[in-house]
Amino acid sequence: MPAAVPAWDPAQYLRHAGHRARPFADLLARVPDLPGDPPRIADLGCGPGNVTTLLADRWPTARITGYDNSARMLERAREHAGPTPGGGRLDFVHADVRTWTPDGPHDLIVSNATLQWVPGHVELFARWIAGLAPGGTLAFQVPGNFDAPSHRLMRDLAHSPRWRSRLAGTLRHDDAVLTPVAYLAHLTAAGCTADVWETTYVHLLTGEDPVLDWVKGTGLRPVLTALDDDPQARDAFLDEYRAALRAAYPAGPHGTPFPFRRVFAVARGRG
Repeated sequence: MPAAVPAWDPAQYLRHAGHRARPFADLLARVPDLPGDPPRIADLGCGPGNVTTLLADRWPTARITGYDNSARMLERAREHAGPTPGGGRLDFVHADVRTWTPDGPHDLIVSNATLQWVPGHVELFARWIAGLAPGGTLAFQVPGNFDAPSHRLMRDLAHSPRWRSRLAGTLRHDDAVLTPVAYLAHLTAAGCTADVWETTYVHLLTGEDPVLDWVKGTGLRPVLTALDDDPQARDAFLDEYRAALRAAYPAGPHGTPFPFRRVFAVARGRG
């Protein structure tokens, strides 16, 4: 059974917007000055657009286009569209990252927590790097927590006797993201100067079952999509998964600690 194409819920995704935005801000902090004036920027997998606006904060005059293949996400993102205070412009367009090709030189192509959904995404790097202006940058971050309890328990449950006939193959794992060393190898082989690193954030989440609430917005979407036509089965899966998460991520006196590893890359093309 192929992995389900997830149906996205912008409101659920944005419930943890502050925590989700931090890695993008940390990624942008390592992006060097852009060559264009005004710079042209593409945000691949822009989602609801809330972090795309950070690009306009960093480069006020930039012409920024966010791309996503979810109509619901784009509907939310377009609330941010239009002229920016610094004289630039922010637009949002429907596109599939797997087939998107730069339509002219870009000073920055950036992607935030998207490429893990794109099998074989390293094969797309050459196309994107070829679309950079001289001295332009490709920058991305992806979650590196597929071996964490949140994801391991999800996969184990999906492959258990009760659920495997419905969910086997729904969740990807080994091929979702590469190691930092492998990303470095691909980017340098493409002729870039690359800076690749990893960071483990420890988010302190609040509320009831906050880890479940988090993954409902991202990693659990394929399961929720696969069971969308059977609410009783969906709720039964969530009940089992909730119990497992409570044991794996016990709440403390000030909230529930949620370690989350991420992999970052900033690759600068030839000047």
